[in-house]
Amino acid sequence: MKEKAQARREHLQKMRAEQKRKERRAAFLMWGAGGLVVLLLVGGVGFYLVKQTRETSLDAVSNYSYEAGQHVWTPVSYKETPPVGGQHNNYWQACDIYSKPIHNEHAVHSMEHGAVWITYRPDLPKQQVDALRAVATSTGQQDFMLMSPYPNLPSPIVVSSWGHQLKLDKPDDPKLPAFIKKFQNGKDTPELGTTCGGPDAITTTADQAPLPPEPKGNQQQPMETLAPTASPTQSK
Repeated sequence: MKEKAQARREHLQKMRAEQKRKERRAAFLMWGAGGLVVLLLVGGVGFYLVKQTRETSLDAVSNYSYEAGQHVWTPVSYKETPPVGGQHNNYWQACDIYSKPIHNEHAVHSMEHGAVWITYRPDLPKQQVDALRAVATSTGQQDFMLMSPYPNLPSPIVVSSWGHQLKLDKPDDPKLPAFIKKFQNGKDTPELGTTCGGPDAITTTADQAPLPPEPKGNQQQPMETLAPTASPTQSK
């Protein structure tokens, strides 16, 4: 009887030991799988953040320094294509989306007020132009957005602000909205807070009207005023 009882005790001990080994193995597998999931999630988030940072990086932006407030009545020869600052006409271009080229001298004045100017090659496919238009009208800052075709651009698309410029190949490049967010009415805006519209703004394209001549006598000069509240843009 004693031998049988001892055998049963040993058998129970073996069963308990085996059960504990199974429990430890199950726990190891569970925690291991959970750790792997966490590791994959952390790695996935990290990869996404690194990818997003790289795609929206503005390291390729070219930066320039120009003195503001240089108003002239004559045409200006600019170093950059399109220009990013320097002398400009006394009248600024009304911030809007234009289907024809506008005068550099008016656009530069608008950038002095905080506008971002999206330019594109005239032969850019309509689908891409429409995509650019969607970006230009979805930023929430349409009152300080210029968009127009521009002959002989160094790349299919060029986005500019006062003192800053970025060349792009396609309208869905994440760098475009990143540029707009950083430089539209940015810290380098010489006349931050002034309007990019109003009664003194130019609303015509380059083919519709030449640069305005210098006023004579007591003819009123354009007046730069504080920016009004936002209003919807219309295509030209």
